[in-house]
Amino acid sequence: MNKFLEVSKEVQEALDAGKPVVALESTIISHGMPYPQNVETALAVEKIIRDNGAVPATIAILGGKLKCGLSEDEIEYLGKKGKEIVKCSRRDLPVVISKKIDGATTVATTMIIASMAGVQIFATGGIGGVHRGAETTMDISADLEELAQTPVMVVCAGAKAILDLGLTLEYLETKGVPVIGYGTEELPAFYTRKSGFKVDYRLDTPEEVAEAFAAQRGAGLKGGMLVTNPIPEEYSMDADVINAAIDQAVAESVEQGIHGKESTPFLLARVKELTGGDSLDANIQLVFNNAKVAAQTAVKLSEMK
Repeated sequence: MNKFLEVSKEVQEALDAGKPVVALESTIISHGMPYPQNVETALAVEKIIRDNGAVPATIAILGGKLKCGLSEDEIEYLGKKGKEIVKCSRRDLPVVISKKIDGATTVATTMIIASMAGVQIFATGGIGGVHRGAETTMDISADLEELAQTPVMVVCAGAKAILDLGLTLEYLETKGVPVIGYGTEELPAFYTRKSGFKVDYRLDTPEEVAEAFAAQRGAGLKGGMLVTNPIPEEYSMDADVINAAIDQAVAESVEQGIHGKESTPFLLARVKELTGGDSLDANIQLVFNNAKVAAQTAVKLSEMK
C-alpha cells in the first residue's frame, strides 16, 4: 500500500470483496459550483451510484493524504472552503503531499489516486482537452496524458465544450485511447448531445462497455478508456446559445491573459453567467447521468471477475 494513500473503510471493504466501486473527483466540489449547491450535488451523485448498485469513492487530498472515499463531513469541508483549496493535477502532487495541504483532484489526479487504490471506473462531468488556440499556446490538459497511461475508465459527457473538440480527439487517437460513444456514434459536446465529430466505437449497454474494458485490461494494453455519454435530451442546451456564450468567454479570457489551470474555471464560470445559470443546471444533470452509467458498468465489470 502506498504510504501516502488512505482508503476509506467502506471503499476498501468493497474492493476486497470484489464489489463495484466508482471514483468521483473533487474539483467539481471546490471549484465547479457555489456552496451549498456543490455539496448537495456531490452527495446526490454518491446516492445515484449507491442506488445503481455500486459504492462511491469521492477522491481528494486532505492534509497531504491521498484520500479515496470521503465522509459527508469531508465533502462539506471541501464545499465550504471552495476555491481556497488547491486545484491539484499530477504536477502539484509532490508539493501538496510534502507540505501536507489540501487539494481538490482534477480528472488526471482522480485517475491516479483511483488507480493506486484499485478503483477502475470513474464518473465525471467532462474531461479537459486541447484548448482553442493550442497551436500557439500549447495549452493541453494533463487529463489526456493521464488517459494515455493510467488504467481507469472515465465516463463523461465528452470533453468540455470550451475546448477544441476536433484536436482533442486527434490527441487521444495519437495516444491510443479508445473513445467510446455510449448509445451514440457522435462525440457529445458536454452541454449538447452532438459535436459533428465521430467517436471510435458505439456501445449501447453497460455490459458491452464493461466487456470492452475487461478486454483492454486482459490484453495488457496500456492506458485508460474514455466513455462519452450524451447529456439527457431534456437537459441539452441550444447549440447556438451555448456556442455564442463559449465564444464570448474564450475571447474575454484571451483579452484578460488567463491561461493554464485558471482557464477552465474562468471559462465555465463566465459561460454560466452568460447563460443565466442554465449551463450549471445542465452540468449537474449530465454528472448525474454519467454517475448512473458508470455505476451500472462497474456492476457488470464486477460480475465478470
